[in-house]
Amino acid sequence: MHVITIRPEPASSETVANGAAQGLAISAFPLSSIEPRAWQGPDPAEVDGLLAGSMNAFRHGGEELARYHGKPVLAVGPTTAKAAREAGFEVELVGEGGLQKLLDQMDERPLRLLRLAGERHVDLAPPDGVTVEMCITYAACDCEMPPKLVETLQAGDALVLLHSAGAATHFRNECERLGIEKGGIALAALGPRIADAAGSGWGKLRSAQRPAAGALLALAKEMCQKAD
Repeated sequence: MHVITIRPEPASSETVANGAAQGLAISAFPLSSIEPRAWQGPDPAEVDGLLAGSMNAFRHGGEELARYHGKPVLAVGPTTAKAAREAGFEVELVGEGGLQKLLDQMDERPLRLLRLAGERHVDLAPPDGVTVEMCITYAACDCEMPPKLVETLQAGDALVLLHSAGAATHFRNECERLGIEKGGIALAALGPRIADAAGSGWGKLRSAQRPAAGALLALAKEMCQKAD
């Protein structure tokens, strides 16, 4: 089975390398690129911490991000936490299962969070006592499917990894636009919300047991083994 990642760079190359370390050959066909957005946040004195749902918040946050050094980071998962540390931030909490679940774990205390988000983001419902101000710091810009990927998908026996709902929606739209038979493609999604965004009609569609990159690769290996 031909395993494919459509993540933007450098995440796509990281997925290929992580797969290789687990004996899983993955081909990279990025279907989007990440571009920074100009932004201006509130006075750092009015912020108790940073809420981040993607490593892109730190990789593309620009000079404005430096104003918030010294503020603890609440990261959606290990990859985002790693990017925060590399950008010089201390990580206070690392979640598993999405930003909403992370917020729901917060103690009942007054807390003012600055959310660093992309243009495509999930709405959140902060618990009592927690206020969240959001700044858009980056955007995922979709691109058309390259001919080589079209050829690979049309040949069948392909497994595509989906790391975000936006990517899932774009991939589905591109397959439909180009008339690619979805029944010959298997999908492995990072979570149920992402799987829902992919829609129906695929040969196989499964979600990882937990929203972590390692869990998604484990699912991909399992799906490949069952296909052999």
